[in-house]
Amino acid sequence: MRILRSYADRSFKGSTPARGRARHKKVFRSPIVLQIDAGERRDFHMAELKTFVLFAATAIAEIVGCYLPYLWLRQGQSIWLLVPGAASLALFAWLLTLHPTAAGRTYAAYGGVYIFVALLWLWLVEDIRPTGWDMAGAFVALIGMGIIMFAPRQA
Repeated sequence: MRILRSYADRSFKGSTPARGRARHKKVFRSPIVLQIDAGERRDFHMAELKTFVLFAATAIAEIVGCYLPYLWLRQGQSIWLLVPGAASLALFAWLLTLHPTAAGRTYAAYGGVYIFVALLWLWLVEDIRPTGWDMAGAFVALIGMGIIMFAPRQA
C-alpha cells in the first residue's frame, strides 16, 4: 500500500500550443491519496482470512479442552477424557502465541470469534439450535473483533 502525498511532481501537458507559443506545464495538486493495487488488496484479504481461521482454530481447541472435562464431571464419562482435554488446552495456549499483534489486543479480538464458534458448537455438537438473538450477538461480537484487529494503526 502506498500513500501518495501529492501529485506535485506529476505534470499534465495541455494541447499543442497555438501559433507556436510555448505553453506552461499545468501541475495538478491533490490531497493525500490512498492507492492500493490489486495484489496488495488480495494480500490484505488473505491476512484477514488467516487471522479469522487462526482465531477459529484457537476457539475450537479451547472449547474441546473445556468440553471433555465437562463430559467427565457432569455426564459420568471416563476420566481418561482429561488427557486429550489437557492436550487441547495446551494447543489452545500455543495457538494464541501465533497471533502477530499485542497479547491484550489478541485476547480482546479472540473473544468475538470465541462467541461465534461456541454457538456453532452448541448447534453442531450439542444439537441445540441458537436463537436469532444468539446469532445477532455473535455477529456484533465478530464486528467488534474486526474493528479491534483490522483498524488502521500508527506505525
